[in-house]
Amino acid sequence: MHAVYVNVTIAQAQYDAAQKALKEQVVPQVRSAPGFVKGYWTVDQSRRTGVSLTVFKSEQDAKSAADRVRSNPTPPGVTLGTVEVREVVADA
Repeated sequence: MHAVYVNVTIAQAQYDAAQKALKEQVVPQVRSAPGFVKGYWTVDQSRRTGVSLTVFKSEQDAKSAADRVRSNPTPPGVTLGTVEVREVVADA
């Protein structure tokens, strides 16, 4: 399995809109991606940053998902940072 690691910065004034877009647009799109296994989206409100880790069955599925993250527009107030594909070497 492989995972897509993404970090973002969220503008304080757009926090509620970003949360809504995440729940109504981003999560459903990722959930329907080929090879999707599981996803987690986290936020540190004090730093206005978010991190997601989405797991896919294959490296190619993860690379395709990462490409979609890079090419799709981000929700209002969200600035895309790092997008990486990483191998899953253990889970619990």
